[in-house]
Amino acid sequence: MTSFFGLKAQVINIEIKTELGSIMAELNPDKAPITVANFIKYIENHKFDSASFYRTVRMDNQPNNEVKIEVIQGGISYNRSVTSYPPIEHETTEKTGILHKDGVLSMARVGPGTATAEFFICIGDQPSLDFGGKRNPDGQGFATFGKVTKGMDIVKKIQQREDKNQYLVEKVKIYSISILK
Repeated sequence: MTSFFGLKAQVINIEIKTELGSIMAELNPDKAPITVANFIKYIENHKFDSASFYRTVRMDNQPNNEVKIEVIQGGISYNRSVTSYPPIEHETTEKTGILHKDGVLSMARVGPGTATAEFFICIGDQPSLDFGGKRNPDGQGFATFGKVTKGMDIVKKIQQREDKNQYLVEKVKIYSISILK
């Protein structure tokens, strides 16, 4: 088995501690090695401590989008004291085989190869975010790398919070993201 930061390439369990409760997830380094290694680097260096969920995308708050999705987005972009690592290579869903199903974790990006520390969690199946999907005009989709195993109730609570143009009026604090041993 391949090793990433001393961890064997198997499912890696994590806990995302938020002010609303914990979200448990598993990461798939065997399917998405570059993306998982990047996410783990942020975890191990405590870059997600005092991060936040800051965006909610629901059917009712994207009136001008032809292709609608439902996700919550979080990361470090609103914490000015934390800097991002360089962007990573884009691992498409065609490469990883992890589709944007309910609870899947995926990297936010502008163009291919621009993902850093911003990630989102799918609420319901979101095939338009997969390789060949229509949400992003380049058709490359977004890089999936894991799935929520417990705490979708917390994800849905975050999604239903008050927003202004998809950005939460009150961000939800992420206290930490940690690897469970």
